[in-house]
Amino acid sequence: MIKSAIKEYIFPADSVTKSCHASTVLPLEDGTVLAAWFGGKSEKDKSVEIYVSVRSALGVWSAPFAVSENNDIPHWNPVLYQNEDGGITLFYKLGKEIEDWITKYIKSYDGGKTWSAPKELVPGDVSGGRGPVKNKCIKTSKGVLLAPASTEQKNKWLPFIDISYDDGKTWVKTPEMERAKYKGANVHLIQPSLWEDKDGLIHCFMRSDKGAVYRSDSSDGGTTWKKPYRTSLPNNNSGLDCCTDSAGRIWLIYNPVSVNWGVRHPLSLAFSNDNGKKFTEILLPEAGNGEFSYPAIVYKDGALHITYTHKRKQIVYWKILLEE
Repeated sequence: MIKSAIKEYIFPADSVTKSCHASTVLPLEDGTVLAAWFGGKSEKDKSVEIYVSVRSALGVWSAPFAVSENNDIPHWNPVLYQNEDGGITLFYKLGKEIEDWITKYIKSYDGGKTWSAPKELVPGDVSGGRGPVKNKCIKTSKGVLLAPASTEQKNKWLPFIDISYDDGKTWVKTPEMERAKYKGANVHLIQPSLWEDKDGLIHCFMRSDKGAVYRSDSSDGGTTWKKPYRTSLPNNNSGLDCCTDSAGRIWLIYNPVSVNWGVRHPLSLAFSNDNGKKFTEILLPEAGNGEFSYPAIVYKDGALHITYTHKRKQIVYWKILLEE
């Protein structure tokens, strides 16, 4: 199933910032690959900005460079998206605390080498952030852009989907998903990861505080969602991500740990042939101890592109060629 796999560190440890986290990855048509993440002294520190690096078609990563505002306010959770016009949008959060987040975005029309000045995604929004919160947007078969979103307000974590009918120019917020319960307690859910199945139905997996991945499904293109339900997949209250390939398989990368706020190792890659009901582990990108977390995964032209945090010191990139 896997033809070949390469693993690269985008930059040497401590060569850019003391700490880094929350990467995003975007392969482009010309064979280059973009990665972005936040970095600074430590998470939530005022020094934290958004950094970008570009991998050439020859496999060489550019020196990382900051693309955000340098305004002494912490930056968080970049997400890359390629627009229909060929431009690239980079969404990110800005705020001293998660509850204060607003979403901003910048654009590039030269493959990520230069970027526009930041703008608010939804001017005046004070809800804790609109648009994608960690994982990538998906464009549905009907041409609708879905951004997996969530807010974290005073220990109340609620997922929703932001919808754009004009490729990201304007956004419509769906109702927040119904609260799930587990053993009588509310389940806190954030950071959905979306996929569309072969029948055009939309689904998502979500991070939870109850030791398992939760799932929800939509039969109307992502506008309304069923009450989230518990899956058999373990979750340590840390980020996960998934994508589909040309054969219809779902690829999931996550920490298979069923303890709330548990360790962030190992990091596992698994696949499903039945629309996410059952997964088979196929690769441990990171075994052993350490923080290997907040993965991002994208499929393009027969390959999986993966990035994740490596011990808060580096961002790792994998390119995995698949047999299809």
